[in-house]
Amino acid sequence: MHIKIFICIVIGIILGVTLGEKASVLKPLGEVFLRLLKMLIVPLTFFTIVSGITKMEDIKSLRTVGGRVGIYYIFSSLFAATSGMIMALIMKPGKEVIGILDQGATVEVSNFNFLENVISWIPTNPIESLVTGNMLQIIFFSVFMGIALLLLGEKVKKLVEIVDQSAETMIKITDIVMGFAPYGILALIAEMVGTLGSKMLAEVGKFILTDYLALTLMILVVYPIILKYIGKLSPRQFYRAIAPAMLVAASTTSSAATLPISMNVADKNLKIPEKIYGFTLPLGATVNMDGMAVALGVISVFAANVYDLPITLPLMLQFMFLGLILSIGAAGVKGAGIVMSTILLQTLNLPLTLVPIFAAIWPIIDIGHTTTNITGDLVGTTIVAANIGEIDVNEFNNSVIKNVKP
Repeated sequence: MHIKIFICIVIGIILGVTLGEKASVLKPLGEVFLRLLKMLIVPLTFFTIVSGITKMEDIKSLRTVGGRVGIYYIFSSLFAATSGMIMALIMKPGKEVIGILDQGATVEVSNFNFLENVISWIPTNPIESLVTGNMLQIIFFSVFMGIALLLLGEKVKKLVEIVDQSAETMIKITDIVMGFAPYGILALIAEMVGTLGSKMLAEVGKFILTDYLALTLMILVVYPIILKYIGKLSPRQFYRAIAPAMLVAASTTSSAATLPISMNVADKNLKIPEKIYGFTLPLGATVNMDGMAVALGVISVFAANVYDLPITLPLMLQFMFLGLILSIGAAGVKGAGIVMSTILLQTLNLPLTLVPIFAAIWPIIDIGHTTTNITGDLVGTTIVAANIGEIDVNEFNNSVIKNVKP
């Protein structure tokens, strides 16, 4: 998929440069792709979020292991989204191209009251929210339903299975739509290059730099602090132990493909019992996407800058919330970056004209995202094991790490 998208991006750029404004003849093809993405938004968001939450089901150690790792996953994703947002506020990607894209609909920020805004997230009629596509209300209801199903446990086992099957169905539909993605992106890129100048390309470069700076912050600062002060573990020893998993994550850009080596590393190098990593790592591969959360934080600020949307404190809190929830919902979705970017823009009531840009650069930034995702999962697994006494901290900090082949 990445190869096809890359080839089509190159062709799109060539067509855009060659045809100039005449490249707009390809616009209908791009519009079909955008409409297919919009078609996915509501059912995909609902079913994947509910299914993701119910993945914490029915395990005896849920209160000790599941509770701790669940709290860690929530706060690490929230912090990742915040890191991406703060880095973007510092770097200001998109500020130099305000108004270069069609303004379209914008978020109403005059007399913005955070309390009233939060209250408006609660749907009075969930069916109406689904029909009208009110994404914040859909997300709220999805989280609420997921928690309810989790609490009911075995009583709703069949319903949970239906939700899981529905999520799988939506993921399959997403796969089908993403099969069309290279050609839709080709058309959108050709039109974009034909109508936009070098300033936009420079801002896209700044976006990539901002994203990687935030990811670096997570890997080199945030995770080591968590390991040292919460887990009482040596960050140096930890990173030596998980290096094979990080390499596989960077080379495959797939959390699912990296899961076997992550479990091998947890077993052989980190000396974590299977009863812990066998639960926390598959769960993390499903619901803990720190790299995606970072990207969503950066995308939120980038889009707000491009469309000249004033970034207020309440709006920043909304960015953080969306980064947390959508990163949970992104799990297991092929082409997750493109789809979740679409959902984010739709939720913020912004045009989708930035989607082809995100699609074009995603193969580049997804290397860092997947590496961060895997690292975050292993950090959470390790500190939970250390805190409940399943790791000998002294032995870990002084052990000789064996090589685990990717």
